Amino acid sequence: MRISERVDNAVRAMGELAVGGGESVKAETIAVHQDISLKYLLDILRDLKRAELVRSKRGPDGGFTLSRPAAEISLADVFRAVDGPLADVHDESLRGLEYPAPVQALPQVWMAIRGSLRRVLETVSVADLVSGRMPQSVSELANEYQVTTEARFGN
Repeated sequence: MRISERVDNAVRAMGELAVGGGESVKAETIAVHQDISLKYLLDILRDLKRAELVRSKRGPDGGFTLSRPAAEISLADVFRAVDGPLADVHDESLRGLEYPAPVQALPQVWMAIRGSLRRVLETVSVADLVSGRMPQSVSELANEYQVTTEARFGN
């Protein structure tokens, strides 16, 4: 699974807006704080606005705000807004995906991957992210990853 730079930047921008306390945050401020190209960020913010995750306000006091409370916006919402469906398999619906033997069980693997992504991305909100308090299931998965990675690489 590859998390695109676009998704990474979108999540970081949403975090900046979440700590804005409901005040408009200028795209320039987000770009500087997160070291994101302004032009690229504006393109991402346009996608987030289209998905109704952010609002924009013009003028000297303008900028961007979250369209609803950060606790109500999941990372999956952000991911889908800028990158489309989670874990797409060459643009096919997993429901009708079939392979011949000996790999006929492969769609189950793809479904499990999508289900795992959903389990994490749909349970972590932007508010969780900025508070640093992850749901227990996510913390447990991250800890498991760290332990197994350290065991594999001896770090």
